[in-house]
Amino acid sequence: MFTNKEHTHKGIMSTILGVISLSTLAYAVFMSYRYVGNVPRQYGAAAMLVMVYAFVGVGLGVVSKTERDKFYLFTYMGIFLNVLALAMISVILYAGAYAE
Repeated sequence: MFTNKEHTHKGIMSTILGVISLSTLAYAVFMSYRYVGNVPRQYGAAAMLVMVYAFVGVGLGVVSKTERDKFYLFTYMGIFLNVLALAMISVILYAGAYAE
Protein backbone atom coordinates (compact mmCIF):
# COMPACT_ATOMS: atom_id res chain seq x y z
CA MET A 1 0.00 0.00 0.00
CA PHE A 2 2.76 2.43 0.88
CA THR A 3 5.21 2.80 -1.94
CA ASN A 4 7.52 5.34 -3.42
CA LYS A 5 6.36 4.61 -6.98
CA GLU A 6 5.13 7.50 -9.07
CA HIS A 7 3.68 7.98 -12.53
CA THR A 8 6.12 8.50 -15.36
CA HIS A 9 6.40 12.07 -16.61
CA LYS A 10 6.71 10.88 -20.19
CA GLY A 11 3.57 8.78 -19.78
CA ILE A 12 1.66 11.81 -18.51
CA MET A 13 2.91 13.87 -21.44
CA SER A 14 1.90 11.07 -23.80
CA THR A 15 -1.62 11.14 -22.37
CA ILE A 16 -1.80 14.92 -22.69
CA LEU A 17 -0.70 14.71 -26.33
CA GLY A 18 -3.33 12.02 -26.95
CA VAL A 19 -6.09 14.18 -25.50
CA ILE A 20 -4.93 17.19 -27.53
CA SER A 21 -4.77 15.06 -30.69
CA LEU A 22 -8.22 13.57 -30.28
CA SER A 23 -9.88 16.85 -29.34
CA THR A 24 -8.26 18.70 -32.27
CA LEU A 25 -9.26 15.95 -34.67
CA ALA A 26 -12.82 15.89 -33.34
CA TYR A 27 -13.05 19.67 -33.78
CA ALA A 28 -11.72 19.51 -37.34
CA VAL A 29 -14.16 16.74 -38.28
CA PHE A 30 -17.08 18.58 -36.66
CA MET A 31 -16.27 21.82 -38.46
CA SER A 32 -15.83 19.97 -41.75
CA TYR A 33 -19.26 18.42 -41.27
CA ARG A 34 -20.74 21.78 -40.33
CA TYR A 35 -19.36 23.51 -43.44
CA VAL A 36 -20.39 20.56 -45.65
CA GLY A 37 -16.81 19.73 -46.59
CA ASN A 38 -16.07 23.29 -47.74
CA VAL A 39 -13.48 24.12 -45.10
CA PRO A 40 -10.32 26.23 -45.03
CA ARG A 41 -6.86 24.71 -45.30
CA GLN A 42 -6.19 25.30 -41.61
CA TYR A 43 -8.19 22.18 -40.72
CA GLY A 44 -5.95 20.08 -42.94
CA ALA A 45 -2.91 21.60 -41.27
CA ALA A 46 -4.46 20.79 -37.89
CA ALA A 47 -4.88 17.18 -39.00
CA MET A 48 -1.19 17.07 -39.96
CA LEU A 49 -0.27 18.39 -36.52
CA VAL A 50 -2.49 15.73 -34.99
CA MET A 51 -0.42 13.10 -36.79
CA VAL A 52 2.82 14.62 -35.53
CA TYR A 53 1.51 14.87 -31.95
CA ALA A 54 0.22 11.30 -32.08
CA PHE A 55 3.54 9.90 -33.31
CA VAL A 56 5.42 11.81 -30.61
CA GLY A 57 2.88 10.63 -28.03
CA VAL A 58 3.31 6.99 -29.02
CA GLY A 59 7.07 7.40 -28.86
CA LEU A 60 6.90 8.98 -25.40
CA GLY A 61 4.58 6.21 -24.22
CA VAL A 62 6.89 3.47 -25.44
CA VAL A 63 9.94 5.16 -23.89
CA SER A 64 8.12 5.66 -20.58
CA LYS A 65 7.24 1.97 -20.49
CA THR A 66 10.95 1.15 -20.18
CA GLU A 67 11.25 2.99 -16.83
CA ARG A 68 11.33 0.64 -13.84
CA ASP A 69 9.39 0.82 -10.58
CA LYS A 70 6.76 3.25 -11.88
CA PHE A 71 3.02 3.25 -12.34
CA TYR A 72 2.05 2.74 -15.98
CA LEU A 73 -1.58 3.93 -16.06
CA PHE A 74 -0.82 7.13 -17.98
CA THR A 75 1.65 5.28 -20.18
CA TYR A 76 -0.97 2.80 -21.38
CA MET A 77 -3.64 5.47 -21.63
CA GLY A 78 -1.33 7.71 -23.68
CA ILE A 79 -0.37 4.93 -26.05
CA PHE A 80 -4.03 3.98 -26.51
CA LEU A 81 -5.21 7.55 -27.15
CA ASN A 82 -2.43 8.29 -29.62
CA VAL A 83 -2.92 5.04 -31.53
CA LEU A 84 -6.64 5.83 -31.64
CA ALA A 85 -5.87 9.27 -33.09
CA LEU A 86 -3.59 7.70 -35.71
CA ALA A 87 -6.27 5.16 -36.57
CA MET A 88 -8.86 7.91 -37.00
CA ILE A 89 -6.51 9.89 -39.27
CA SER A 90 -5.87 6.73 -41.29
CA VAL A 91 -9.60 6.12 -41.72
CA ILE A 92 -10.14 9.73 -42.81
CA LEU A 93 -7.30 9.56 -45.32
CA TYR A 94 -8.48 6.20 -46.64
CA ALA A 95 -12.07 7.43 -46.99
CA GLY A 96 -10.88 10.58 -48.75
CA ALA A 97 -8.66 8.70 -51.17
CA TYR A 98 -11.20 6.07 -52.19
CA ALA A 99 -14.47 7.97 -51.92
CA GLU A 100 -16.54 8.13 -55.05
